[in-house]
Amino acid sequence: MDFTIGRKGFLTYIKSLGGSNVVKVVPSSNGDASGLRVADKRLKVVCGANTSYLDDMAWVGEKTPLTLCDVRVSPSNTVKPNLGALELSEALSRVVPFTAKEDNRPVLQCVLFKVADGKLTMVSADGYRLAMVKLDFDGDEGQVLINRDELRGVISALRRAYRVRVGFEKSGESLDGMSLVLDTELIRYKWRGADGNFPEYEKLIPADFNTFVSFDTNEAIRAVSSLKVLSDNKLYPIDLTIGNGKLTMSSPDEKGQADIPADTQGDGKIRLDGSYLADALRACGGMVELKLVDSKSPMLFTSPDYDLVVMPMFAGESQTPKGETETAEPVKAETEPAENTEPTEPEAEMVSEAEKAEAVAEAEAITKADKPKRKRSKAKEPVAVA
Repeated sequence: MDFTIGRKGFLTYIKSLGGSNVVKVVPSSNGDASGLRVADKRLKVVCGANTSYLDDMAWVGEKTPLTLCDVRVSPSNTVKPNLGALELSEALSRVVPFTAKEDNRPVLQCVLFKVADGKLTMVSADGYRLAMVKLDFDGDEGQVLINRDELRGVISALRRAYRVRVGFEKSGESLDGMSLVLDTELIRYKWRGADGNFPEYEKLIPADFNTFVSFDTNEAIRAVSSLKVLSDNKLYPIDLTIGNGKLTMSSPDEKGQADIPADTQGDGKIRLDGSYLADALRACGGMVELKLVDSKSPMLFTSPDYDLVVMPMFAGESQTPKGETETAEPVKAETEPAENTEPTEPEAEMVSEAEKAEAVAEAEAITKADKPKRKRSKAKEPVAVA
């Protein structure tokens, strides 16, 4: 029998159960206690001393999003891996944050999965930034768009898996419809691809550069945090000046500056949103290379198998009063008419003392603590599905 239940409601219910970490989920049978329980299609859930009967379409309302994901749980699923589980988890965590948040751009709310020439490429874009990661891959070619909300939960789940295999399947009778299939030892995930065409992202990645700089992201994150504390509003632009073997980060109002040792080639200066810079540094990690064309063109952050394009902010002194900035046009990655998706400049907001304290704590944590070693956690007992 097939059952449809609301994902969020069911997850909340499972979390509320106590008494055992083994949950048994089966269709209710004619042997159950009352005729009322079997008159309609119901799902029987047993956990320790708790027993419940869930109606078909439980927790599904008018506002429930129409997203579909097939999940199969099995204690003896044989997986022939074509990717590392931790490798895939880290790759997803580097692209999912750079998807669009606006509902009027559904294609940019998705991550593009594309397999070609022995590589799995995952791409995301939000109009201002474009992230791309490539992994060696053994599998059939294909591509599919998967909504970022479907992928967020699986990022942490993959860290508990030992083996993973990624592939594509055709969905339904449509020749163009594709599904993404992700197999682990216990769980098989299958997401139906979203409709729409992802932008031609290759054209958005700059190729010819005039300035190059390589530096440590940990030192740079500490510098960004210190400049954020000095800022009076949430929109804290940061000027990057490259040359003479160092990268200088400074606030446009000359309240603060930090010099970072770096390998440089050429000279250049560019301004970008401080929060975008912090996001880029965290996504890249370790040593990163920043490449510039000029102060008005997209910049490119690169680390092994990872590229991140970020649009700069304009720094026109003649048209912009001191202390104010104007954002550049976003990366042209929209698939809908420009008049429906034109971004607006957010109003400046004051930074609270709590936010400043958070920035200080973040900088101190980076200084005092090394990145913890990952330990493979033991998998919990599987959910049994009959």
